Amino acid sequence: MESETRSKCLAATSLLLCTVLYIAVAAVLTGMVPYHKINIDAPVSDAFAQVGMPWAQLLVSIAAVAGITSVLLVLMLSQPRVMLAMARDGLVPQSFFGAVHPRFRTPWKSTILTGVFVASLAAFLPLRILAELVNIGTLLAFVIVCAAVLIMRRTNPEAARPFRAPLVPLTPILGIATCLLLMLNEAASAAGPACIPPCADV
Repeated sequence: MESETRSKCLAATSLLLCTVLYIAVAAVLTGMVPYHKINIDAPVSDAFAQVGMPWAQLLVSIAAVAGITSVLLVLMLSQPRVMLAMARDGLVPQSFFGAVHPRFRTPWKSTILTGVFVASLAAFLPLRILAELVNIGTLLAFVIVCAAVLIMRRTNPEAARPFRAPLVPLTPILGIATCLLLMLNEAASAAGPACIPPCADV
């Protein structure tokens, strides 16, 4: 019981700490550079470059590459395992996504597919579009999780739950509405403002 309580506190503390750090970084960036001059592709390193601190720009760039590389490796290794679990549940074809290599004991077919898919997107799509796709995909996953909470509370109310979402159904409904709103906003910003032909010459 104590370990469950500690895990819940650790998860809540981690989320709170990440939120505070994101807000702090955004505040520092807008204090260094006006928000309309921030380079979206590399905001932190470019902000240091604009204030004349190239050594800090180099350090931030190296840290960003190392951080992104580690995250990508974890995600690309975890995705085939997710597909393997889905294959065992019959949600995707077992013959392909459930295939385990006889020597390495890893889901090798889905690992290769994931690598080819990610490499193709990275090679042919601009970074801005990739970021928007990732944002929309992540928000869609949150919508599915919130909907699953509503469904599971009704279809399997007695299931063991290490963590129970508070204020159900209000919290999942608000989560779905918020994520959908952010998805629509992301899609609208990706499409850009409406423009009649004369505005192209302005």
